[in-house]
Amino acid sequence: MISSKRWGRQDCTVPYLFNKRAKMNPDGPCFIIVGERTWTYREMAVNSNLVARVMQMHVGLRRGDVVCVFMPNCGEYVWTWLAMAKLGAVSALINSNLRHKPLLHCIQVAKAKAIVFSDQLADAIEEIRDQLPTNLKLFQLYGECKPGVLDLRAEMQRHPTKYPVVADKPHYKDTLLYIYTSGTTGMPKAAIMPNSKYLLVVAATVHMLGLKKSDRMYNSLPLYHMAGGVVGTGAALVAGIPSVLRSKFSASNFWTDCINYECTVAQYIGEMCRYLLAQPPRPTDSQHRVRIMVGNGMRPAIWQQIVDRVKDVNVDNTVGAVGFLPKLVPTSLHPIALVRADEHGNLVRGPDGFCIRCQPNEPGMFIGLIAQGNASREYYGYVDKDASNKKLVRDVFCKGDAAFVGGDILVADELGYLYFRDRTGDTYKWKGENVATAEVEDVMSPALDQRPCVVYGVSIPQTEGRAGMAAIADPTGSLDMKKLASELDDSLPSYARPLFLRIMNDIEITSTFKLKKLQYQKEGFDPDVIKEPLYFRSGASFVPITSQLYTDICTGKVKL
Repeated sequence: MISSKRWGRQDCTVPYLFNKRAKMNPDGPCFIIVGERTWTYREMAVNSNLVARVMQMHVGLRRGDVVCVFMPNCGEYVWTWLAMAKLGAVSALINSNLRHKPLLHCIQVAKAKAIVFSDQLADAIEEIRDQLPTNLKLFQLYGECKPGVLDLRAEMQRHPTKYPVVADKPHYKDTLLYIYTSGTTGMPKAAIMPNSKYLLVVAATVHMLGLKKSDRMYNSLPLYHMAGGVVGTGAALVAGIPSVLRSKFSASNFWTDCINYECTVAQYIGEMCRYLLAQPPRPTDSQHRVRIMVGNGMRPAIWQQIVDRVKDVNVDNTVGAVGFLPKLVPTSLHPIALVRADEHGNLVRGPDGFCIRCQPNEPGMFIGLIAQGNASREYYGYVDKDASNKKLVRDVFCKGDAAFVGGDILVADELGYLYFRDRTGDTYKWKGENVATAEVEDVMSPALDQRPCVVYGVSIPQTEGRAGMAAIADPTGSLDMKKLASELDDSLPSYARPLFLRIMNDIEITSTFKLKKLQYQKEGFDPDVIKEPLYFRSGASFVPITSQLYTDICTGKVKL
């Protein structure tokens, strides 16, 4: 992107560009909080200046130091990390849902000098306080503070509102944020987000979507992750495009919010669109002014339903596409590639020892090719260097090159359009056949009248492979088992039909709307362990799993 390259040459940072924007339009809306208030550019600038000065005084905060930010979605969240950025310090954005050991882990790996948290999360900090370093400074925003905790708002009132004086100024390639993984397969890992990458994402978003200052972006995603915290804030802070921010995603209020706040762009991620489709149709589904939704892609099975119902399109209206690799450009110049991988996600290499590019319509592992010095192809990894190295693969297409392994299985068609197929680990083998859980879920969704469901493979003693199991949200107990079995028989080959069902009140999701497959997979189908109703496919329907039936299945008395 031209603007990104220019910012690099000029050694720009996010706070520098924001400050220019705030001077151009001080009274314009920057963040509009649904149901609450609007933060203007002037207010964002002033509050971030004040927080920066507090941090200088009480923490001695300077370039490269780290502060944890622990709040729900709010305007204060953004001007708090913006304050650290003005000093060249790093903000570790902590998931506001974390408690106890995972929360303590995130604070410890950041090696933070301070934590800024809101009054709603004060109890969570208090629960782990005796395990925190004694020299860690605690700042609470709003509410009555416990002894030893500084009242951030009160401290802010002691300082002038001017931009803080900084001796060691931040630079374009300095780290801006730590953004943690969702931790679905272990403790969260802190990914490094420098100013350069943040600005590249902003430039790409504005350019590819053709955004203008007259646009408004609706963001109901958590601010502690990439989509909500970078895409959802960057357009406002740097490009002057106001962000309408909701504290938490609400399927029933999504389109109403977009109408009430005149949004023209909306963000989504993961399973959000499935939840939107599960809502009863309403006139508001098409009365909004949203012309485009931006996110990480959705499955073709629900893509067309979303387009038909809410009258949105993607950039060029290619149903299901999550990206594009132009065929006119030599593959050596592509920043990404699809390469062959086995069922466990291990890359397959040819006789020459190098990775094998996938043919059109052949599923393959998504990898990002690394080129240090090129902002769009640099790899920053995690704070934990061992975790970073595990994501790297070397000697990919030639000796000495490198790439990071994305973990997603994609397919490219003959034209170069990319389509999401699966997440590594979301494929299991049964009866000698590979079963893609995403494809089974797509078939099950209409059969379940859009009830949330998640499919995974479970181990059975003395049995090769994994048998299919589906966890289904059915709080009213109205699921017709016989009808479901019949529809699965009509739509899926025998090896792909789930043998087991787990009926739940709700399906747990991560903060990024990813389904917790690994957890359900580990819990299996033992009725003495799982207290929710469990069913086994028997004949034309599903029957309850009793302790005796479970034993018979595990000992091989029941034929599978």
